[in-house]
Amino acid sequence: MERIQLSKIEPKFCRESLVVKTSRVFPQDTNNHNTLFGGRLMTYIDDAASICASRHCRTDIVTASTDSVDFLNPIKNDHSVCLEAYVSSTGRSSMEIFVKVIAENLKTGERYLAATSFLTFVALNEEGRSVEVASVIPQSDEEKRIHAGAEARSLARKDRVKQSKALAASLSTELPWLE
Repeated sequence: MERIQLSKIEPKFCRESLVVKTSRVFPQDTNNHNTLFGGRLMTYIDDAASICASRHCRTDIVTASTDSVDFLNPIKNDHSVCLEAYVSSTGRSSMEIFVKVIAENLKTGERYLAATSFLTFVALNEEGRSVEVASVIPQSDEEKRIHAGAEARSLARKDRVKQSKALAASLSTELPWLE
């Protein structure tokens, strides 16, 4: 099937935005279960994804949403945590970033999938307005599998944002404990 290119921006391969970030889990990174704090992992995920988005568009970016973070297996103290992030799909100015989190028991060498995440970033110009981004071309089987689900995730994301806006419109900004 021939790809129709609507943009003048040359498409990029998913691997061109690849970010690999590895950290060791220390006691100060863990919770009372002796596993990595979920919030700490979410910080790592957002950091890797933001570098990935910047690498893809080479402009300012902003996190539009953290679409999902699925914690699949706990990451224990003294294990390593390796994040692999790449642009899995794009819209006109948005980039869906897939982040795969792999933990490793550094004593045994056992590696396991600890989490997956999808985030959306928007490319901005100097005035803070959205700008067009290059589309992506998946190559590996994993990239193709992730890319194939992008349209369904985009529709779900748009529906979730619509629901969030409706909920937000009904919420109060008053601080009842100050009354």
